[in-house]
Amino acid sequence: MTKETKADIGLIGLAVMGENLILNMESKGFTVACYNRTTSKVDDFVNGRAKGKKIIGCRSIEELVANLASPRKVMLMVKAGQAVDDFIELLLPHLSDGDIIIDGGNSHFPDTTRRTQYVESKGKLYIGTGVSGGEEGALLGPSIMPGGSPKAWPAVKPIFQKIAAQTDDGQPCCEWVGENGAGHFVKMVHNGIEYGDMQMICETYQMMKSMGMSNKEMHEVFAEWNKGELDSYLVEITRDILAVKDQDGKEVIDLILDTAGQKGTGKWTVLSALDTGMPLTLIGEAVFARCLSAIKDERVAASKVLSGPKPAFKGDKKQMIADLRKALYASKIISYAQGYQLMRAAAAEFKWNLNYGPIALMWRGGCIIRSVFLGKIKEAFDTNPKLTNLLLDPFFQKATAAAQDSWRRVIMSSVEMGVPMPAISAALSFYDGYRCDRLPANLLQAQRDYFGAHTYERVDKPRGQFFHTNWTGRGGNTTANTYTA
Repeated sequence: MTKETKADIGLIGLAVMGENLILNMESKGFTVACYNRTTSKVDDFVNGRAKGKKIIGCRSIEELVANLASPRKVMLMVKAGQAVDDFIELLLPHLSDGDIIIDGGNSHFPDTTRRTQYVESKGKLYIGTGVSGGEEGALLGPSIMPGGSPKAWPAVKPIFQKIAAQTDDGQPCCEWVGENGAGHFVKMVHNGIEYGDMQMICETYQMMKSMGMSNKEMHEVFAEWNKGELDSYLVEITRDILAVKDQDGKEVIDLILDTAGQKGTGKWTVLSALDTGMPLTLIGEAVFARCLSAIKDERVAASKVLSGPKPAFKGDKKQMIADLRKALYASKIISYAQGYQLMRAAAAEFKWNLNYGPIALMWRGGCIIRSVFLGKIKEAFDTNPKLTNLLLDPFFQKATAAAQDSWRRVIMSSVEMGVPMPAISAALSFYDGYRCDRLPANLLQAQRDYFGAHTYERVDKPRGQFFHTNWTGRGGNTTANTYTA
């Protein structure tokens, strides 16, 4: 690669995601400059996987910037947090007005909002983008969710949409999401849904295992499920995982310690739900399930002293497998419905104009939660852009209604057998709560008024009028601030 050729984009960070994105960009006809703080990684890359390709290895920030065509576009694929801020500071003195810094890591969206404002104050442009699909997606085509400075989008759009995954009809799984932190917010919600999906598949697996099914039998079930409405990346890889053996012929899944890790995006999703008052119960349970898995030693000790039923399935195995399929499908619908609820609340709070149909389209390919029914979500929002909740769309109404008996049978069996299903049962509880026109919060509000004079509204008076009862006869008429509902 001659140094006279200016690169279309620069990328900092040569871990596996960074390397694969560079190779993806180069394979689509773009010239890419690369830099890594440990410069030996640059040498290893350009003399290895990048050898003979239109990739310029750089050994300093100055060299990287000098090799970029204007407006310069520099993408950071570094660890979220302080490292992003550090590289912004290193880059800014070498960039010109209108140049673009892109953060492609899993940054927390408030940080992206702050960085967008800061970089724009220096005359430059900023993009914070979610990139989903893992190593394979980065190399072959990820889902890309950009937000930040709107003026930056035309300059990066040709690159991003060309390297992104494509739907079956040729649509790129990449579109502008919104200003400041919107792109990373949508990626955060994507990851929250991913947490829920993974946990529900794990609960289904544990129920099957408690029914005495072998890994081979479960592999065959997931393979069959992946041909129907559950066709998705996570069901597909579950199918594959259950069939893998190590060099000694042992099934690898049985050798893995049952303690799950997490990087924080699921927790951020739940915290955002709490901040906006959105009931993301399923995703919350998925996060807590990972936390519960992590206290392995406590669980082992508790298993020796706490009583409960020993899992023993006595029913119709074939029927239960059919019920599990429907319960998983209905629960997945709830997971997406809750994720979209959170996006609607955030759009209102942060004044983002989120396009919910195109977001579903972005998730159709390349990403971890890609699923055949995302097309149905896009259709739902295309039909009604102001749809309050996915459950109110006719397709999803019918789907949950058709699955409901199976869903309930699965939960009842799990309770009787002592098999924990926190996410799937939370999904059903949310469904029952959402379809309930009167919840017991009237008693809760009476309790709050009793002990704290927090007031309440009445069913026979207009909303917005607040009342207090002197429940004991000893209290006065002084009230606390009215509640927020």
